[in-house]
Amino acid sequence: MRGEWWKNGIQLNLRIEPIGLVLAVFYAFACWGARKLSLDQFYLPAGIRVAALLLCPPRLWPYLFLGEYAYFAQMRYPMIDKYGLTWVILASVSLMPTVALIVRLHRRMMAATTQAWLLSVGAASAVAVTSINLALAELLWTTPDMPLLAGIARYIVGDFIGILTVAPLALLWARRNTEPAWTSRLLTPIIGALGLMILLGICTTLIPAESSTAKSSLQLLMALPAIALTCLLGWRGAAVAVPTLNLIIGLTTPKPYPSAFDQSTFTTQMIMAIAGAALLMFGSRITHYYHRYRIRDDGEKNAIKLARKSHMARENGLRERALNLRKLGDGIDVSLNEVVSWLKLQGHHEIASGLLHTATVHSRLFREQASMVYPTTLDQLGLYVALQMGGLREAWEKTARVARPRLEGDPCLLSNDLQLAAYRALSDAVSLLLEHETGQVVVRARCGRFGPQRGILVVVALLDSAQPLSETTIAMADEQLAGLSLAYGGVVQCRRNRIRLVLTETAIGSSNRVARFHSVKRGTADLDNSEALT
Repeated sequence: MRGEWWKNGIQLNLRIEPIGLVLAVFYAFACWGARKLSLDQFYLPAGIRVAALLLCPPRLWPYLFLGEYAYFAQMRYPMIDKYGLTWVILASVSLMPTVALIVRLHRRMMAATTQAWLLSVGAASAVAVTSINLALAELLWTTPDMPLLAGIARYIVGDFIGILTVAPLALLWARRNTEPAWTSRLLTPIIGALGLMILLGICTTLIPAESSTAKSSLQLLMALPAIALTCLLGWRGAAVAVPTLNLIIGLTTPKPYPSAFDQSTFTTQMIMAIAGAALLMFGSRITHYYHRYRIRDDGEKNAIKLARKSHMARENGLRERALNLRKLGDGIDVSLNEVVSWLKLQGHHEIASGLLHTATVHSRLFREQASMVYPTTLDQLGLYVALQMGGLREAWEKTARVARPRLEGDPCLLSNDLQLAAYRALSDAVSLLLEHETGQVVVRARCGRFGPQRGILVVVALLDSAQPLSETTIAMADEQLAGLSLAYGGVVQCRRNRIRLVLTETAIGSSNRVARFHSVKRGTADLDNSEALT
C-alpha cells in the first residue's frame, strides 16, 4: 500500500489568506517606493526585505516572496532583451529565500537580551545578496556594467547601509511591548538630537558641490548627536539615531539617475556604516547591562521588602505573645489578691502581708520579662518611654554598667516599625558591649531628618574613648545589626569605641546606597561634634 502513492497522487491543501495578499501588495509597493529614493550605494529595499522578515511570522513569508517577485517582475521585465530571461528569473527568485534562510538561522540569537545579532543578519544578508547578484552577472552578462571589486564594495556597503536604516526601526517596533513605555524623559533628547541632525543635513544641501570637504565634515558632525543619543538611551537611542543618520546622508546624496555614484559621499557612507554598526553594538551592550542592573536592583529591593516583612511578622508574633503573658500576669495577680483577702478575713495578716509582698515582687519581675519579649509601651508612648520604663532599662540598671540614655528628638514622628527596629538595635548593641567589652557603656539616640527622609541615629559606645572595640565585637555587630540596617535603608559603622547605626523611614535601592552612605557619614560626623553625641 505504501508504494501506491504514485498512482493515487499527492493531495495538497492550499490555503490563501487575504491578509497575506494584502501584505504581498504592500511589500511590493514599499520596495518600489524605496527604490525611487535609493542608489546602489544606499539601497533601501535591502533593509525593507530584512525588516519584513523580522516583523512577519514565518507562516506569512511565502507572501513576502510573492511581493518580492511582483516587485522584480515590474522592474526587470523590460531588461529581458538586454540581460536575458535566465538572469531575470534567477536573480529575482534567489534573493528573498537566501535572506529568509539567514534570518531563520539567527532565530536562537534573537531571544538574547542584546540586539547585536541584527548586525550579523545585516552583514550576512549584504554579503550573500551581493555575491549572488555579482556571480549571476559575471556568468550571464556578456559585458558587466562595472569592475568586480568596485561592484562588491558598492553593493555590500549599499545593502548594509539600507539594512541599518530600516531594520533597527522595525526591530524597535516589534519589541515595543516588551520594553518600558516611551516617556517625556526619552522623547526630549530624541527630538533634540534628531532636530540637530536634520539641521546639519539641511546645511549640507546648501553647500556648493565644489566644497566636498566642508560637506563631508558636516556629515561627520551628524554622528555626534547619534553618539550622545546612544549613550543616553542605549539600544533605543542607537535604533533611532543610526537610521536617521543614514537616511539623511542617503537622501542628500546627488542622484541624477539610479545607478549614479558619488565618491565623496560613498567614503562618508563607509565611515558611517562602521560607526553605525559600532553604535548599535555599543547601544545594545548598554541596554544589556542596564537590564542586568535593573534585575539585580529589583532583586535587592525585593530582598529588602522581604527582610522588613519578616522582621515585622516576627515582631507581631512577639507582640501577641507579650499580650498573652500580660493577660496571664493579670489573672495571676487577681487570684493572689483574692487569696490575700481571704487570709486577712481568716486573721492571718502576717501570712497575707508576706504573700502580698512576694506576689508584688514576682509580678514586677514577670512584667519586666514580658516587656523584654515585646515593648507594649512603645505602641502607646513611643520608643523613648519604652527605653526608660520597660524591662530593658531594668536589665541595664542591674548591670551597673549602662549610663542613663541620652535621647533627643521626637520618636513619635517615626513609624512603629522603625521604632521597633531601633529598640531591637539598641538592645542587641548594648548586649554585645556588655558581653564582650569591659567598662561603662553610654547610649545616645537622636530622631530627625537625614536628607529627604526621617530616621534615627543610634550610638552605643564605651565611656572610655581610648578603649577601641575588639575585632570580635565589630564582626558580631556587623553580622547581627546588618539585617536591620538593610531592611530600613541605613548603615552600621563600628569605629574606635562605638557602634553607630542609622535607620531611615524607607529603604531605597542599592543604586543610591553608596551615595546615601557618604551623606549619612557626613551627617553623623557633624552630630559627633554636637553636644548630644560627644
